[in-house]
Amino acid sequence: MNDIALSGLAKQLVLAELLTDKSAQQAYQQAQRNRTSLVTHLVQNKLVKSRQVAEIASEHFGMALFDLNALDKEVLPKGLVSEKLVRQHHVLPLWRRGNKLFIGVSDPSNHQVINDIQFSTGLTTEAILVEDDKLSDAIDKLFDTQSTGLEDMADVDLDGLDIESADDSQDSVGGQDADDAPVVRFVHKMLLDAIKSGSSDLHFEPYEKSYRVRMRTDGMLREVAKPPIQLSGRIAARLKVMASLDISERRKPQDGRIKMRLSKSKSIDFRVNTLPTLWGEKVVIRILDPSSAQMGIDALGYEPVQKDLYMAALKQPQGMILVTGPTGSGKTVSLYTGLNILNTVDINISTAEDPVEINMEGINQVNVNPRQGLDFAQALRSFLRQDPDVIMVGEIRDLETAEIAIKAAQTGHLVLSTLHTNSAAETLTRLQNMGVQGFNIATSVSLIIAQRLARKLCSHCKKPIDIPREALIKEGFPEDRIGSFTIYEPVGCDLCNGGYKGRVGIYEVVKNTPALQHLIMAEGNSLQIDIQMRKDGFDDLRTSGLHKAMQGITSLEEINRVTKD
Repeated sequence: MNDIALSGLAKQLVLAELLTDKSAQQAYQQAQRNRTSLVTHLVQNKLVKSRQVAEIASEHFGMALFDLNALDKEVLPKGLVSEKLVRQHHVLPLWRRGNKLFIGVSDPSNHQVINDIQFSTGLTTEAILVEDDKLSDAIDKLFDTQSTGLEDMADVDLDGLDIESADDSQDSVGGQDADDAPVVRFVHKMLLDAIKSGSSDLHFEPYEKSYRVRMRTDGMLREVAKPPIQLSGRIAARLKVMASLDISERRKPQDGRIKMRLSKSKSIDFRVNTLPTLWGEKVVIRILDPSSAQMGIDALGYEPVQKDLYMAALKQPQGMILVTGPTGSGKTVSLYTGLNILNTVDINISTAEDPVEINMEGINQVNVNPRQGLDFAQALRSFLRQDPDVIMVGEIRDLETAEIAIKAAQTGHLVLSTLHTNSAAETLTRLQNMGVQGFNIATSVSLIIAQRLARKLCSHCKKPIDIPREALIKEGFPEDRIGSFTIYEPVGCDLCNGGYKGRVGIYEVVKNTPALQHLIMAEGNSLQIDIQMRKDGFDDLRTSGLHKAMQGITSLEEINRVTKD
């Protein structure tokens, strides 16, 4: 390798002691061979941090450094410069002022880019310095958001995805007429986009004059595509074929499953439900990621005391753990996290669910099917004849299921289940209203977990907010703690959705104490039970939520949204 005389940015990086002379020469020559810029080569290979390169370039070339995070991506001029030219020169059109176009560059030494874009657009072009990694992300996002329609997907290789019905791996899911190829690619892209964005479900919705696709990300729905209304029937048919449903039946709701294998070790299950509406079939796909139950109890958001209560209840040889909350509050993940802890070779675990949402090796899982005579109560009776140690019932819906589950909890089995109530106190009165005797409730229920999911603030862009002391006290924050914590609010950046990224659980975890047992047997109402729970020192959902806001994990606005009365 012949030594070359370093100049320009490479020389400045050596002078700043960010690179040695030898490593700078190697990087320069490697970038030349790869036909990429030196800046991109250095950043992608993590030889120098993107911010450091940008600051050196700014000082050496006398250019102001612009932060791409501060730019609203919705106002980027689209269609002025082709994707090929943008990616070839690694630049981004930022904004247009009359006859002048401003472009973001990470390598100011690339003078050819100005000439090429001026020739292509006919506009006077001026370069603005930006960080290379942010530039790469912005380019990818710009052209990714423009390709949600069918017409832009011809160059996307989505046909090779390994997709099959979760119930019956037929070859028919792969067979499609040539006319349906764009529909197939569109559906596959929507599924992949939902996985990449961490969405929980996808909605394909036909209306009289339009058709839209929405994703629920971090609990909030947003529109992601508007295919032509004429394709609504073909999209629904494609989804039904993938889930092994009857495509000729359009008048009744249907349920099915799809499995998408992303790699040899990673697969995602989808639960598919069709619903006949006024203008066609609405299809909702629930995304079930088996890895969500493997992430461990520490990732769920329990406070240390709450975690200890849950772990202690899981170690008991018998009793009942009830998880309660509205649909979509994370009850299943909480239960499966507990089952994952218990799932050892010396414990026999059986579950009855409608339907099974998370497949887990080592657990005997049963899909209940009331039309075939297999309901929760029937499944529970069968479990008890098979010497189980741990039983999980998807939901206690009626007195018969409740009584069998309670009997199991009283006779040497650990039972986990869910109820649809709003708080821990209401869970106990709900069982009473079903007809379960107070004595049985008091002696079988060992732990109740009420929960909600709140969106987490983005750690990159959240900012402190000044709230008056009186307002904080009114919201419920402890007076003696005010001044010792900071409340943050969402801002929004490239790395999040409107200032939030991911979700965290907010919990009310209550252990059954002797005082509570006496109150349950005396048939106390939910208000009396709730007061006793506070006397026993257990935080309610609101208090737990305020702790999350005090820790800077979420915003007060979000806590008010999920814990409002």
